[in-house]
Amino acid sequence: MPLRTPLYDSHLAAGAKMVDFSGWEMPIHYGSQIEEHHVVRRDAGMFDVSHMCALDLVGPDARAYLRHLLANDVAKLTTPGKALYSCLLNKSGGVVDDLIVYFFTAERYRIVVNAGTALKDVPWMRSQLKGFNAELLVHRTDHHDPVAIIARQGSNARERRRTANDAVAMIAVQGPNARERFWTAFPDTRAATETLGVFQAAEWNGWLIARTGYTGEDGFEITLPASDGARVWQKLLDAGIKPCGLGARDTLRLEAGMNLYGQDMDESISPYEAGLKWTVDLKDAARDFIGRSALEGKNARPVRNQFAGLLLLDRGVLRAHQKVITPQGDGEITSGSFSPTLTQSIAMARLPEGVALGSEVEVEIRDKRLKARVVKPSFVRNGKSLI
Repeated sequence: MPLRTPLYDSHLAAGAKMVDFSGWEMPIHYGSQIEEHHVVRRDAGMFDVSHMCALDLVGPDARAYLRHLLANDVAKLTTPGKALYSCLLNKSGGVVDDLIVYFFTAERYRIVVNAGTALKDVPWMRSQLKGFNAELLVHRTDHHDPVAIIARQGSNARERRRTANDAVAMIAVQGPNARERFWTAFPDTRAATETLGVFQAAEWNGWLIARTGYTGEDGFEITLPASDGARVWQKLLDAGIKPCGLGARDTLRLEAGMNLYGQDMDESISPYEAGLKWTVDLKDAARDFIGRSALEGKNARPVRNQFAGLLLLDRGVLRAHQKVITPQGDGEITSGSFSPTLTQSIAMARLPEGVALGSEVEVEIRDKRLKARVVKPSFVRNGKSLI
């Protein structure tokens, strides 16, 4: 049976077309994917992201555990509410998942992992808790949530999921006018959130309001009790924030150069080949995080590819898995689509080392070779072209 978020009925009432996404029934659009894309770039749109998995890490060794678990270093988080993006690696340096971790104290963190990887992430993260005085608590979003099954399997009661009344919904409000429209709907939150910097969150009356997103625009991601979800969604609608589906979310994140797990990276790919070297913190030589030995030193796994953007110069549409032909050898597109903002096709790709930015390559599309230019893998941010 497909999983449903607390906002499922709200989507049906708004006329959403529902599709399966990693086992969840989610809206792909509410009529026009292109219009939803543009409303986020120009005004304010909102997404149901309740299918993401929220975890609380608590305990005296929480900080030490995360410094061992993650490639990025949570030691740099010192301001309550500050967030960090990181890869979760396996011992061979492959990407198990990418996630966001929020710091509150050295003994309390919030972690948000991807919907499609939660079933493997939670057992993996729990298996690494041995020797650390900390516990990982799972917030559910649905009474059929498979993460609850994993949590109930824990032999240690401290590792089991929180109670049903701790279920959460998550809503992302994104766009140049997103924060103002959110404050129109919920003016009492303004004092707690107006001074938030990018990648920082505030706790407010049982909500977590974070200035984060997956669109390349400003806005908030709000985690709140599931029982409040439908009411909050409606108030945001009343404030003029348009509902948007997974289709627009994908083209927005692609324009912003944001990776999608399972396409742009997976357990066979190191963060260095996914354009995520900046998330690997090697400054503290004594910090032995999982996968470190595979990324540095004489026994490090070789980096054979670079991550780059492509801008199609001919007519056509770039898609994942299309072959890229270069003088240095063949590469492959990992994510590709038509860009509504740029009105041409764009992609992210893994290319052989030595392919220069600005050079022309060819992409094999339906037995034809079309020309594309190699660019930095970030095309649009804050409504403006970076090309």
